[in-house]
Amino acid sequence: MCRSIKTLRPPALPEEATEDDIRAAALQYVRKVSGFHHPAAHNREVFDRAVEEIAEATARLLDDLEVRGGHSGVRRQAPEPQPDAV
Repeated sequence: MCRSIKTLRPPALPEEATEDDIRAAALQYVRKVSGFHHPAAHNREVFDRAVEEIAEATARLLDDLEVRGGHSGVRRQAPEPQPDAV
């Protein structure tokens, strides 16, 4: 379907997906599904809301994915504190 949307997880994307990457993918998805590249003024609010909701869902997906082979969580997060070794 949306051929211009790129994969946002390693190894397809060597570094973490940025907010701009995520929003661009969400925008492409909404454009494809709605059939509007630029919605009319009376559809702008629902169009923009859909882009934001899809971007948020995509960010959660990338944060929660576990990619086998050493990548835990696709977007970089702060490392969890480790208990001191005794």
